[in-house]
Amino acid sequence: LSRTPSSEMCVKLASGGDPVFPFNVKLTGETVQGTSGSFRYFMWLVAQELQSRALPVLIECPSASAGENKGKYLLSPTNIDYHDEALLQFFGQLLGVAIRSDVPFAVDCLKPFWSRLLNESIDFDADLRHCDVITHNFIGGLKALKNEGEFREMVSKTCSTHFTGEECCPSCPYKFSYASLDGQEVSLRAGSPLITWNNLQMFIDAVRDLRRCELMADNMLPIIRCGLESIVPAEPLQLMGPGDLELRTCGQQHIDIGFIKLHTIYTVGISQTDKHIEFLWNVVESLTQEDLRKLIKFACNQERIPFSCPCQENGPEASHVPPYPMKIAPSEGRDDRLIRTETCMFMIKLPQYSSEAVMRERILQAINCRDDPLSG
Repeated sequence: LSRTPSSEMCVKLASGGDPVFPFNVKLTGETVQGTSGSFRYFMWLVAQELQSRALPVLIECPSASAGENKGKYLLSPTNIDYHDEALLQFFGQLLGVAIRSDVPFAVDCLKPFWSRLLNESIDFDADLRHCDVITHNFIGGLKALKNEGEFREMVSKTCSTHFTGEECCPSCPYKFSYASLDGQEVSLRAGSPLITWNNLQMFIDAVRDLRRCELMADNMLPIIRCGLESIVPAEPLQLMGPGDLELRTCGQQHIDIGFIKLHTIYTVGISQTDKHIEFLWNVVESLTQEDLRKLIKFACNQERIPFSCPCQENGPEASHVPPYPMKIAPSEGRDDRLIRTETCMFMIKLPQYSSEAVMRERILQAINCRDDPLSG
């Protein structure tokens, strides 16, 4: 795919119940009818790999270790070679494919990534607070020192030999070096001398410059932008803000049950007033957001789905954005049968369970027992 010309991926924007995707995905060992479910699974799987250690592209933000913005990512600071350039450009192409196909590509990057992808400047102090609260607070503590006495007192709590003329302890943090976003020690000044009251401001400025350079990622983001703009023209991208681009590309994590109910149809033989349909919605409305994402994944093979649709503006039914509408279809049997899905069609085949308790048991069983239900 990385060697496929971008022009071959520029299919028309997805709409209706049978969208056109830029490529078909065939998974060996799976009996798959249709192309939508396998394509959605491919996009989900690639996003998972990008946010793992399998690829040297994204790292979890340092703030996650302090309990903030867990599961949010930044570009990994690295010197790139020709292979890395090709990988980054393909990453941008996949972002464009997600926009054109309306299949959320859930790469949960923080705001600096989306700002720089649009070639906008970053709000450094605010972005540093969200991306790396540890460095933000460390710099804040240094800037709050009022005199050399306070500086000496703070340093002495960590390193007893800093001011004695003896060799400083190896773990002393008050040297002209600092950890990069990926944890590598970076020298901020030749020889990494000790920090003193007289050069403290120079150290603070050097740490800020290091983080600013890493957050802006000027050696990587232009390559990703090149890949993105080869699939989606620059003109419509310029109409978006960073938040708009993130939402358009990644979708949103929160599952809106009300929206899904409005975009659900019932096939022949099922009515919205049927008792087992009431059981279904009672159970679904009681699920946690995590279980709701599992349910959506079970039904259409993507954890995130759009929550805006042209039909809301009185458009024709055919203008539903994929994968809508969700379909509820009958299934043979009753309490002894399991729930099945047709992921390409966003269809749930639901037996007429006799009680809400049975419905809950079967739904939880379905969403927790299989991760990629391509064959229903």
